[in-house]
Amino acid sequence: MKGETLLEFIKKSGKPLSFKEISDAFGLKASERKKLKHTLKELLIQGKILRNRKGLYLPVKEVKLITGFFEAHRNGFGFVIPDSPKEKDVFIPPHATMGAMHGDRVVARLEQRRKREGRIIRILERAVKRIVGEVERSGPIFYIQPRKKNINQQIVIAPGDIKVKPGDIVLAEITTYQAINKPLVARILKVFEKPKSPREDIEILTYEYELPKKFPKEVVNVVEGLSLKSVSKRQFKNRVDLRELPTVTIDGENAKDFDDAVSIKKTKNGFILWVHIADVSHYVKWNSPVDVEARQRATSVYLPDRVIPMLPPALSENLCSLLPKTPRLTFTVEMHFSKSGERKETLFYPSVIQTIERMTYTSVKKILVDRDPEEIKKYKALVPHFEKMAELCEILKNKRKKRGSLDFDLPEPEVLLDIKGDPQAIIKAERNLAHFIIEEFMIAANEAVAEFLYSKNIPCLYRVHEEPESNKIQYLTRIIKNLGILKEDLKPSEFHEFIEVVKGTPYEEIVNYLILRSLKQARYSPENVGHFGLASECYTHFTSPIRRYPDLIVHRILKEFLQKGKISKERKKKLEEILPDIAIHSSRMERKADDVERQSIQIMRVWFMKEKVGEEFDGKVTMVTPEGLRVRLEEYYIEGFLPVSYMTDDFYQFDDKRYCLTGLKRKRKFTIGTPIQVRVSKVSIEDREIIFELR
Repeated sequence: MKGETLLEFIKKSGKPLSFKEISDAFGLKASERKKLKHTLKELLIQGKILRNRKGLYLPVKEVKLITGFFEAHRNGFGFVIPDSPKEKDVFIPPHATMGAMHGDRVVARLEQRRKREGRIIRILERAVKRIVGEVERSGPIFYIQPRKKNINQQIVIAPGDIKVKPGDIVLAEITTYQAINKPLVARILKVFEKPKSPREDIEILTYEYELPKKFPKEVVNVVEGLSLKSVSKRQFKNRVDLRELPTVTIDGENAKDFDDAVSIKKTKNGFILWVHIADVSHYVKWNSPVDVEARQRATSVYLPDRVIPMLPPALSENLCSLLPKTPRLTFTVEMHFSKSGERKETLFYPSVIQTIERMTYTSVKKILVDRDPEEIKKYKALVPHFEKMAELCEILKNKRKKRGSLDFDLPEPEVLLDIKGDPQAIIKAERNLAHFIIEEFMIAANEAVAEFLYSKNIPCLYRVHEEPESNKIQYLTRIIKNLGILKEDLKPSEFHEFIEVVKGTPYEEIVNYLILRSLKQARYSPENVGHFGLASECYTHFTSPIRRYPDLIVHRILKEFLQKGKISKERKKKLEEILPDIAIHSSRMERKADDVERQSIQIMRVWFMKEKVGEEFDGKVTMVTPEGLRVRLEEYYIEGFLPVSYMTDDFYQFDDKRYCLTGLKRKRKFTIGTPIQVRVSKVSIEDREIIFELR
């Protein structure tokens, strides 16, 4: 029995149904009831139906329940992020979490509509199955203090487990999830040696986030069976041969998986832009062992000292990667733009390309911005193409800004490693014109694909981004007003204008961060609700199928439509069944990857700063709380915390209306953006914390 048929029946029944009532309604024999139980269980796991205390089944929407993921806060409360992008987040107070942990998939009941406050009533799927933490002891009981700050449950080590001692760092598997206010029970899987380097610390982190260590043997065998040396000419059949086009990849110096390349031509009416994307779908078929593993991983994870790829390196770094001067199978989006940047025509087709050069962002910047004579001479034949790319990039960027796209140009940390893999420095990663060129061209291709599939009413995975919620906007407005650069209340529709107003001022970076913090996270959904950040009515991810699973799905759907000229009703129905789960899982794995990437950077920061205790630095306040200040250093792209108790020159009070800390005697005030001089007081490798004191 199909899940959708059963769900539709339960919805139309108008009342809670028993297992017997459902079985009788479908006239099932005793031998068929086992399959019914399995289908009902699947619907329960997916959060589409609920089983009440009497054992009766009813659809979730009938009882005004919301399914989604729980985002836990270290102070005990949290939010349920609904599966449907049309639903607003639900605040869950500490007493109503039902023991849910960060990342758990849950069902919540909305109890206060105006406040969007609710209660978790069922945990559908546990996200945290293994934890890494430090062993502590209280009398005869040993327990684990998790490294993840948003896990605030007590975790007791099962009696009789392997011998551990206080201070040990362990990997443990949770064996018993108790009700709220009762400890979890875990068994020890591994005791780690105390890390002696950041590389060893990041290795522990990979266990903490349950990242895969290697590919299953079945996947390796399939990949070995592919021809890994070169693309054969017989594979060119039914493809547009674009090897004569002047095509380049533009990536970072250390990139190995090249999944996009670009070509450009200027015409009397405007521009023709070709965006060529690695045709991963040619090699990775639906439900093959490689596909199943890629779907589970959902994304590549990029850490400072390693990459955990979605696809085996033989594919991601070789056969699918658009290596220089090598024929490669691609999927091309050919876009014809007018002089004003209006997209007049778009073509999609399988192709074969051969790049002329493997360019880097640094090299292209030297040509276009620095006008470096040596670099210009080295790539003389390509210089006119880069100049055309820069021209089109500027046109597209301005057009996107005018429609309300948020143009954040926020610096990100870059860890410079020595030969041993230890951090030499942590700096602001430079973003230059070359980055913007690739960014604009990929946005254009993603929009073109999304609009095409949407116009054909074909099921698809969209990249969606909802408007920020009113409470976040009020909070943001209050802080920015306190900075003295805003008089009226800020509306989401005015964000892009305000970003332009503060551009080039001392407040630019701080305002950008504050606005970014107020926004929801973008995610994947089969429902198209638009992309607020890009001011796009229709957006998807198509341009990185080597490292993102949703892109691979979109490739397959588009290719199937182009080959057959339609998507059959049966196929549509199948896609509508599987896409919601793929969207939910991919969004979840993306968040996990973001978390582990942030933590890996923090590990590098604390190891870098551990030898600098006692040293003094200039910095800037990036966040104010009643407990103290977050401070980012000027010399290095590193943040630490300055507790109020370490601000000994006065007694400081937090003003939540002005969002600042003010000294009662000297009236010294600290708010976001305030310059500050600090001394490194303490660095904790275990807690991944850098503590400052006032200089």
